[in-house]
Amino acid sequence: MNKYIFVTGGVCSSLGKGIAAASLGSLLESRGFAVRMIKVDPYINVDAGTMSPYQHGEVYVTDDGAETDLDLGNYARFTCSPLSRDNSITTGQIYQEVIRQEREGRYLGRTVQVIPHITDRIKQRIRSVGDDHGVDMTIVEVGGTVGDIESFPFLEAVRQMIHELGKTNVLAVHLTLIPEVANGELKTKPTQHSVKELREIGIQPDVLLCRAPVSLPDDLRRKIALFTNVDMEAVVSAYDVQSTLYEIPLMYHRQGLDTIVLERLGMEFPEADLTGWQHVVDVVTGSDCTVRIAVVGKYIDLSDSYKSVDEALFHGGIANDCKVELVKIDSERIEKGDDDLERVFRGIDGILIPGGFGGRGVNGMVAAARYAREHDIPYFGICLGMQVMVIEYARSVLGFEDADSTEFAPECDHPVVGLLEEQIDVKNYGGTMRLGASHSRLLPDTLIRSVYGTEIVTERHRHRYEVSNTYRQRLNEAGLITGGVTEDYSLVESLEWDGHRWGLGVQFHPEFRSKPVDAHPLFRAFVGAARDSAHASSREAVAPALSEE
Repeated sequence: MNKYIFVTGGVCSSLGKGIAAASLGSLLESRGFAVRMIKVDPYINVDAGTMSPYQHGEVYVTDDGAETDLDLGNYARFTCSPLSRDNSITTGQIYQEVIRQEREGRYLGRTVQVIPHITDRIKQRIRSVGDDHGVDMTIVEVGGTVGDIESFPFLEAVRQMIHELGKTNVLAVHLTLIPEVANGELKTKPTQHSVKELREIGIQPDVLLCRAPVSLPDDLRRKIALFTNVDMEAVVSAYDVQSTLYEIPLMYHRQGLDTIVLERLGMEFPEADLTGWQHVVDVVTGSDCTVRIAVVGKYIDLSDSYKSVDEALFHGGIANDCKVELVKIDSERIEKGDDDLERVFRGIDGILIPGGFGGRGVNGMVAAARYAREHDIPYFGICLGMQVMVIEYARSVLGFEDADSTEFAPECDHPVVGLLEEQIDVKNYGGTMRLGASHSRLLPDTLIRSVYGTEIVTERHRHRYEVSNTYRQRLNEAGLITGGVTEDYSLVESLEWDGHRWGLGVQFHPEFRSKPVDAHPLFRAFVGAARDSAHASSREAVAPALSEE
């Protein structure tokens, strides 16, 4: 029988349940088990697609076009678990499905209630993933915090599954907080109350992951075990790592978390192979090379807004045996003229403009793209970042001063980016979007073709607006080269600056396919170009000094 591991959180949000669940998944995979990951979100939205990045961080897109919580990105980076819309469950989806069935008369006139109908549907969704052939373990992260009213139906479904499947087939992992107060004293009371609240629901945690700034001393672990009815060996320190979050699987392994889990589930297991994770940590801690990448965007204030992009840049650094220092730049400040570009980009080795929606800050991105092009700084544009390349080139090189996207300026005379004709009258957000994986054809003798080394690639999309084919030839002739197209050649998928050190934009989102142990080719190449650019700049700075001597 497939085993189930439920990961819940207590005391407060943002403790890192997603990283904890993903790290556990990676440890189980390192021992040869086939793992599946599920995220349960208690919000009423059907998915994360219409939520602002300021509200919920980035939207992670799966191959089948699901717009999901950013924790699925953590699962993708840490594990090999296949991810689709089935791996993301929300309150909105569950109630929508139950109400649809009620309208269809599927309940035969019975009163539809939270228990059993909502909880039954939750269990069905979870088991539809976990009961697949060949799956050994399914890890289910329950979003929210124990005590929230929104999470109750999901926690009740967990309680029922523990009762139905038995303790040898289900494990409860609870992540909680050990705060540090005056004089560095660690306090266990919040954890005691969190476990008490979980037990009142009917769930006794088997493992506690205790978030704290430092590793917990044995006497504190013993106290926690005493007051929570959890074995001391299963009280695990989830302390702050100093190097990289990719050290977290190693941290848990050193404390025997994977061994504890497998023993409790009655499973035999081989030794773990963690050489890949160790290599990642060794590069981050041991490299003397640092590359500074500017990320110019509109959601800079929230670190999770560009989570997959940030991590993919770190992966590119690992692949090039160097560290990546991210410099976050608010494009709206550039647009308002609050920042001098020479000062902003001084010491920057590469510039990346990520995706986004809406016109705020776009002209600041255009200015950043122009600076990168004119100063031969490696540039990488993703989705909106590629469209910004088009707008900038049309304005600066073709001389179309009002060139724009119809998303931002519907009445402009030179709409170099716009909706497809059949999309114009569609008003349903998301209804006109290109979502999920599709094939792109990379053209010969282009930078992007040399990076991938193949003609056909499959990448994920999340956008509505396209480069206008009306201007495509003129842009190409002026030096903005089409490097990739859709498989039928009808739409632009990639553009690059002719004669530039490394200037490339893509309409898709390669960041969703990058892993720390296997960096995406585009991020590997971009960070490599930035590293080479930094070295070249260093040599140019040293040469005059040497000649003067």
